[in-house]
Amino acid sequence: MGANSSSISELPENEYLQKLSGSEPISENDPFWNQLLSFSFTTPTNSADLKLLEEATISVCKSLVEKNPRTGNLGSLIKVFLSRTKELKISAECQNHLFIWQAHNALFIICCLLKVFISRMSEEELQLHFTYEEKAGPSSYGAECEDLIEELLCCLIQLIVEIPLLDITYSISLEAVTTLIVFLSCQLFHKEILRESIIHRYLMHGRCLPYTSRLVKTLLYNFIRQERSPPPGTHVFQQQTDGGGLLYGIASGVATGLWTVFTLGGVGSKASAQLEQCSPLASQSLLLLLVLANLTDTPDTPNPYRQAIMSFKNTQDNTAFSSSNPHAFQINFNSLYTALCDQQKSDQATLLLYMLLHQNSNVRTYVLARTDIENLILKNITWYAERVLTEISLGSLLILVVIRTIQYNMTRTRDKYLHTNCLAALANMSAQFRSLHQYAAQRIISLFSLLSKKHNKVLEQATQSLRGSLGSNDSPLPDYHFWEMSDCLHFSETKLRHAQDLNVIEEVIRMMLEIINSCLTNSLHHNPNLVYALLYKRDLFEQFRTHPSFQDIMQNIDLVISFFSSRLEQAGAELSVERVLEIIKQGAVALPKDRLRKFPELKFKYVEEEQPEEFFIPYVWSLVYNSAVALYWNPRDIQLFTMDSG
Repeated sequence: MGANSSSISELPENEYLQKLSGSEPISENDPFWNQLLSFSFTTPTNSADLKLLEEATISVCKSLVEKNPRTGNLGSLIKVFLSRTKELKISAECQNHLFIWQAHNALFIICCLLKVFISRMSEEELQLHFTYEEKAGPSSYGAECEDLIEELLCCLIQLIVEIPLLDITYSISLEAVTTLIVFLSCQLFHKEILRESIIHRYLMHGRCLPYTSRLVKTLLYNFIRQERSPPPGTHVFQQQTDGGGLLYGIASGVATGLWTVFTLGGVGSKASAQLEQCSPLASQSLLLLLVLANLTDTPDTPNPYRQAIMSFKNTQDNTAFSSSNPHAFQINFNSLYTALCDQQKSDQATLLLYMLLHQNSNVRTYVLARTDIENLILKNITWYAERVLTEISLGSLLILVVIRTIQYNMTRTRDKYLHTNCLAALANMSAQFRSLHQYAAQRIISLFSLLSKKHNKVLEQATQSLRGSLGSNDSPLPDYHFWEMSDCLHFSETKLRHAQDLNVIEEVIRMMLEIINSCLTNSLHHNPNLVYALLYKRDLFEQFRTHPSFQDIMQNIDLVISFFSSRLEQAGAELSVERVLEIIKQGAVALPKDRLRKFPELKFKYVEEEQPEEFFIPYVWSLVYNSAVALYWNPRDIQLFTMDSG
């Protein structure tokens, strides 16, 4: 930085950064810190500028990594920041721009340095850089050896939960959230899930623990309020028309030999339209909340942040808190619900909704009791470009979304768990299908058609594999209906895979038939559109009537097709759609219910894997990697996930 530094590329040669990372220890009381920290900086947000900043920071960090064990300058910088945060609350109340400005700048430098340190060394090595004990000069901290990591973490949490959110404190609040994310980013550089971590231990024990509920509550309220970033330069001194007051004069004097006025595009430059419409603090707070909620339990302590998320209550709930959970708190559920509805356009907001519905029974009960639950979904149907959907119920829309997900999964991701969960969701709803939209009914049958075609293709491949293994095109083949896995033991790997694929696709077809059957047996008279679609594609079901895996479930479907086909034949030819639907509605009343065989109601319960963190932790960090504000990591350094999945 320095007076002549005007671009990121000049940072490695900046005299103040060179001194910070040099061979000479710098006392915490040295005037150097006032010079270093008096700069104006617009945080870069696009990936190109963030990458340049990262590369410039690396060269400074390499020197600091080498020299810091002898100088302790990183520790001195952190202590300077800690000493200034003690007065932040008063500074905010008194509108002391200078004090807040320099505290923010100190934290910004610390965050940049930490990010590089953490990406290039183990936590144990990082800890050594924080435990330098020799003093370079008089210190306000005294001679005792304090744990600087815990001190800094605790200070960041206090800053987030205690400093009022004003225009002049917005940037430092955002930087505190960002720095906590950076502290936890060591997970990015490990392939395995971290189950023991020095940083995790500090956050889940000791001085940080009592702040658990307040931190979670503050992060949630940051998400709820969606406070927009103040105009650029709000925390920087504005020259007054009368020539400037004393405060501006002090700042200008300090700035003459220092880091900068160093910006990307200039202080006060117009932010992108996208950034103007969003809240970086809300976005960053949500990401930190998701990271904290997915920290792994320690052998002796469950994750307190997850406990807080699982147990918070509505502000209107007057029941006593359970003594077994010291991290419970109250929050306004109406405000939370509104924010969740408004923000479902992001993956991280959807993940928060999932966590709350799955883990917090208070939130789940509240959401299910809302009369406007459709607001969680209906605002997100602009993507449905295949067809204009009018007068569609929430239930029919939900069916369309699930079916579309299944079809996408069949052709693209091929995730068996996604298939299982989507089919289970349809099955659970099937007995309560009411007034299905004609398009939803069509898509149910279209999905069955797709599965039928896939079944025939896999069956043909499996048959050819078996014929090849018998060595003759004229050899008799066993009936595919009665294939057992023992028949496949002599197959090659390819043949065995075909046999396994056939078994899987038949299980899915069975599930779809059970879903259709459940709707017919429980609410036939409520769903004429499904009967219409069934009759229109009746030929699809012929091949499964005699299949031993489907014979029982096909009885009801076959009976419905036969019954309504007969009534349509009696009505004559050239029937309009309206007339066909009228005949179906009349027939639904006339069909004796006892003719349909009763099956147990389909009931599936969602249960997470025994170690859900194996999925959620990489997923959450992929969201951080792709969505965090003003954070860049070199993709070549990432170990936790492949960049395709990130």
